[in-house]
Amino acid sequence: MTFKLKPSRTALAVAFSIPSLTLCGTALADPATDARIEALEQQVKTLMTKLEQVSEKQEAPADAAPTKVASAMPQALTDRARKFFEAIKDVEFYGNLDVSLDGSTKGLKNSYNDVGGGRVVSPVGQNGWQGDLSTNLSYVGIRGKHPINDTLSLVYQLETQIDVTATAGSSNSTSAQDTTVKGALTSRNSYLGLADARWGAVKLGKTDAPYKTSTARMNPFSGMWGDYSVIMGNTGGDNRVEFGTRLDHALWYESPKWRGWSFNALISPGQNRGYENSIQASGESSCTGGNIPGSGGGAITCNDGSYGSAYSASVSYENGPLYVTGAYELHSRVNRTGDVAGTPQALADPTGLDQNDVGNEYAYKIGAQYSFPTKTTVSAIYEVMRRNIPAYLAEQNERSRNGYWLALTQDLTPDDSLSIGWAHANASPGDPGQHNTSPVDGIGTINPDNAANMYTVAYKHKIDKQTTWYANYAVTANHALAHYDLGAGGRGVTADCHDGQTIASGAPNCYAGGRLQGVSAGVNYKF
Repeated sequence: MTFKLKPSRTALAVAFSIPSLTLCGTALADPATDARIEALEQQVKTLMTKLEQVSEKQEAPADAAPTKVASAMPQALTDRARKFFEAIKDVEFYGNLDVSLDGSTKGLKNSYNDVGGGRVVSPVGQNGWQGDLSTNLSYVGIRGKHPINDTLSLVYQLETQIDVTATAGSSNSTSAQDTTVKGALTSRNSYLGLADARWGAVKLGKTDAPYKTSTARMNPFSGMWGDYSVIMGNTGGDNRVEFGTRLDHALWYESPKWRGWSFNALISPGQNRGYENSIQASGESSCTGGNIPGSGGGAITCNDGSYGSAYSASVSYENGPLYVTGAYELHSRVNRTGDVAGTPQALADPTGLDQNDVGNEYAYKIGAQYSFPTKTTVSAIYEVMRRNIPAYLAEQNERSRNGYWLALTQDLTPDDSLSIGWAHANASPGDPGQHNTSPVDGIGTINPDNAANMYTVAYKHKIDKQTTWYANYAVTANHALAHYDLGAGGRGVTADCHDGQTIASGAPNCYAGGRLQGVSAGVNYKF
């Protein structure tokens, strides 16, 4: 039988106090002895503490053993496992899932085919109301950081589109054949960079340009019918948004906030071996600028909006309920030779008139947002877009115009809100007359009636902090020669100006003057 002795704290105190009493008289007369006594007392205290710890371990109940073992387990992890958990501790998995049940109509009308000398043309196919299920601006991603020192970190993000109601694949339709797979890994904003809270961040990859992000908060209909991208930043009225897009192979800087001010700037080198940017950029799977080769029945080349280098910047100021921003973006040497290729004037011009339709395009805007104490948020944007081309090509210039956006959101309850929006596109100085809709005089039309208005309304109800249910209605009211679409900006199913003609029978025609409408009910979940 084994016995364990537990020393008494009182006995220890008495035992070690005897030398102190013995030396007390001496200590009064000898400072050196006093110092030795204090040192001895400190040793006694230390020894007593250790003995108590040993005693407590001996008295621990048997059922405490598993807890002791479990708490010690991390110490037994392998070095590789420890490194893994260290690496992922700052990783965030996030996402946005949005699906809706929709109905829409293209509202197309009969038109005049100018090539046929004023012959009435009727749209082909089902151009009235059609129901569908849509995946709207859904994505998942991971992002994180790796600390380098006390203030500097390596940051990264990998993000991809998620097609909930459709099968991921290339984006093909009767009017466009795109080999880009938007559901592929890292098809959305992805980067690697360095960030410091003092001076900001520098990143490389692909991202929504500063021009786009500067006013994104002013768009309460993001991913819905009537997203402001139908008109704002949209020079041609198509479902691609030239000045509200994601830029590939980009380098950019994001500043921290300095007394409410912030600044973002981006450059995307052209990477194009073609002087007129009529081929794909090096390392890319498709043409720049959403210019899908062969779209609209054109030639398999990048001649409908492909550009070289792009530059984008924004500056913003935020103070309480007030937010103000200004942004600028430039696309160099935008190739739109497809607008005049094949016209009588281009065919008759031995110098190649259509090959001169390459020029810079730029846009700038100012926006303001204010939230009132009544839980009312008002947003307004004024935008200018311009295309620089020779004067003799001005008749086909549909890319130069101004635009306006006004939106109001009223919180009805802590969980309910109502938003209304209005966008207006001014008329452009010219129209290429490529849509069998406007009278072609030479290579285009001077001062065409191609203005448009868009009206949007949406009701939202928060089910919880992450889940929202919504109902939405929008209408794009085109003037006689305008062909703005409905659904640009992130919807999986959109409505445009093309009829239902198939590739086999020729490229579908685009009909101007349509009154496109859409209604939807959906749910959004963020995590």
